[in-house]
Amino acid sequence: MRLSAVGLIVTLALAILVVPLAAEAQQPTKVYRIGWLNLGFPDDTFSKSDQARPDLDALRQGLRALGYVEGQNLVIEERFAEGKVERLSDLATELVRLKVDVIVGGGTAAIRAAQQATSTIPIVMTTYMDAVAQGFVGSLAQPGGNITGVAGLGVELSGKRLELLKETVPGVARIAALWNPANVTAAPFLQETQAAAQALGVELLVLEVHTADEFEGAFAAVTRGHAGALIVIPDALLNGNRTRIVDLAHQHGLPGMYPIRDYVDAGGLISYGSSWTAMFPRAATYVDKILKGAKPADLPVEQPTKFELVINLKAAQALGLTMPPTLLMLADEVIQ
Repeated sequence: MRLSAVGLIVTLALAILVVPLAAEAQQPTKVYRIGWLNLGFPDDTFSKSDQARPDLDALRQGLRALGYVEGQNLVIEERFAEGKVERLSDLATELVRLKVDVIVGGGTAAIRAAQQATSTIPIVMTTYMDAVAQGFVGSLAQPGGNITGVAGLGVELSGKRLELLKETVPGVARIAALWNPANVTAAPFLQETQAAAQALGVELLVLEVHTADEFEGAFAAVTRGHAGALIVIPDALLNGNRTRIVDLAHQHGLPGMYPIRDYVDAGGLISYGSSWTAMFPRAATYVDKILKGAKPADLPVEQPTKFELVINLKAAQALGLTMPPTLLMLADEVIQ
């Protein structure tokens, strides 16, 4: 009897220990829901040679490196405005309605829409603009609200881009500036470019493109206006059609200065700026910290510290240009 009683006690004790362990083993994995908000397009609608979404791919890779796997512990709700700024508000509201854990805003217009849609859901921003001047954060060191992330020195580089283009084509008297006036955040870039043109003694021919259907007409205006070079103002619609823009620039014999290296990878002549896609692995670290309990208000905003000058020699040869040796020496990368 005694042995039977002892056996029963041991069995009950083991059962008590095993039940919580089994319950813990069956505990479902926490699935985080990330909202992606972007003014651009979900894929490359107009140019089959472009990588569909290098920025979103970079975010995914960054999150994967931190242990987040889609279909296991992560869902990314993708929302694209397809170049229509007015759509961003509804898309941001939709992400809020889905109760996502974090919204990642790609570009100033997307961040603004997310900011207007929620003051409680954390927002991780990626932008070339001054985050303080845009009213996204109180300061870089102490954001103070529900927004933090990576903000660049974008507008300040506009003059340098024009200066580098003038050095590339020393005799140019008129330069075409391609921009999208529907994107209000592009206006400061254009204004800075206009000021730089005046200082350099060149005339700026401003070309407006509201939709992808207007590119041919814009480049026809370049020919009529006798512009000798092209500068592209940063914008999601233009970035999404970079290969088309580069092809048209070559067809019209225009040396082009571009805001991001993706244009040069697509065959463009030269680019200068911080790497747009490099912002997104950094954005992933912010997402990770927030999901682990950190508050955006306490996470200082990062700024790019490295700016790339990328030159495509093949493009230069096709345009009949000899790149100045000084620029080739300054270049971070020369594509042969």
